[in-house]
Amino acid sequence: MASSLLSRQLTRSLRPNLHLAAPGCRYVSKTAAKPVSEFEYDAPSMKTPVPGPKSKNVGAVNFFCNYEESRGNYLVDADGNRMLDLYTQISSVPIGYNHPALMKAVTNPIHLSAFVNRPALGILPPENFPEKLVESLLSIAPTGMTRVQTMACGSCSNENAYKAMFIWYKVKGNVGLSRRKLRTHMRHPHYIVFLQGPGCPDLSILSFMGGFHGRTLGCLATTHSKVIHKLDIPSFDWPIASFPRLQYPLEEFVRENAQEEARCLEEVEDLIVKWRQKGKPVAGIVVEPIQAEGGDNHASPDFFIKLRNIARKHGCAFHVDEVQTGGGTTGKFWAHEHWGTDDPADIVSFSKKMLTGGYYHKDELVPDKGYRIFNTWMGDPSKNVFLTEVLNVIRRENLLDEVTRSGKVLLQGLYELQAQYPHILSRARGQGTFCAVDARDDVTRDNLLLKTRDKGVLLGGCGDRSIRFRPALVFKEYHAHQFLNIFNDVLSEYK
Repeated sequence: MASSLLSRQLTRSLRPNLHLAAPGCRYVSKTAAKPVSEFEYDAPSMKTPVPGPKSKNVGAVNFFCNYEESRGNYLVDADGNRMLDLYTQISSVPIGYNHPALMKAVTNPIHLSAFVNRPALGILPPENFPEKLVESLLSIAPTGMTRVQTMACGSCSNENAYKAMFIWYKVKGNVGLSRRKLRTHMRHPHYIVFLQGPGCPDLSILSFMGGFHGRTLGCLATTHSKVIHKLDIPSFDWPIASFPRLQYPLEEFVRENAQEEARCLEEVEDLIVKWRQKGKPVAGIVVEPIQAEGGDNHASPDFFIKLRNIARKHGCAFHVDEVQTGGGTTGKFWAHEHWGTDDPADIVSFSKKMLTGGYYHKDELVPDKGYRIFNTWMGDPSKNVFLTEVLNVIRRENLLDEVTRSGKVLLQGLYELQAQYPHILSRARGQGTFCAVDARDDVTRDNLLLKTRDKGVLLGGCGDRSIRFRPALVFKEYHAHQFLNIFNDVLSEYK
């Protein structure tokens, strides 16, 4: 009940006085004071349609970029078009383009070795690597986490987190590795059917419809956001649960949303029991705090706390995938901090805005033997240099507070725009600047993205028909108003 009341109060505080936006009235966002910055532009500037003549559209390429001229919140393309970037390289730019703090770090001689020499961290780490981890990744470790395993990207972070959960599950069951089993697991697959070597236990990971966890084979078995990701790729027989589909506005559907979350939690327990009976026990549960690629799907803190308890009850590791939500974009450094619990997870994976990949974990998930979680590079020390500087900027400039302020302006503006254009937009939602709004269909969504881009704002899509907003942490109220005015112009011209 307390969480439902808090949800209603929060939603009401964010929603504007919608009666002010009467039908036929043109919405115009307020003008905020321009940010004082020597390195950032003050507005978009468009010279050609995008992609322009210098950008050759090949495959998935949208356009070619001039990163040398890009600054702060503005991305410049090869044709000189300057766009306000609310997509930021699929949510992976923490403090904008060419931030002075990062440019200074590159030129500091003390960091040259980290940029020139890329070590095999698993066997030959730099002598100062533990110290650098304390300065960077361990300084912002999630609650209850004292260990971090670095990796290169989001997919390999999750892939190895899954391996860690499988190893933990088998080791806690005291399953030894006999010499005979060690030999048999390397034989031809038809032997494995009968001998069940140690490399092929019949375990599973439970994931959710709409989730996205990466494109490697193990991650794809838990990715269920778009058909194109999985087309023609074989997958494991692992359980897939429904993720809540909340109705908006939240305060008008409290009972319905609570029932939806209860249904999904019941389904999770049923699947865990069913897969155990099938002889494929669930070793771990993986979930995003906000399903990003799958359509910015939210659930209440109560849902995640109960899901965590279900994992604990059934002896499953609980893996929170913060690859897209981590790094401060929700107004807290980790999105799961909004749940308000001091034991949120057993594993938390990260990448994107963290500039490096990896996962935090509890002590009990340390592999029992060396080389079980291993690859050549296992991350990149030079990225820790950048991350340390990013964290310094976040703290010095109070960027999490900035995200909360600018996110409130952005979400309020989206509420007003969907009230002004109800035939086009609906279901505005968000946390911090991690926001989204639905278009009436996928064709409309895609057209809006293109029209908005030609007016100087870069956005992204997700799910079936959602527009997602993923600005950098240096995105200010001024930028939110700038976007809202441009987006309004696009909507006012749209039939």
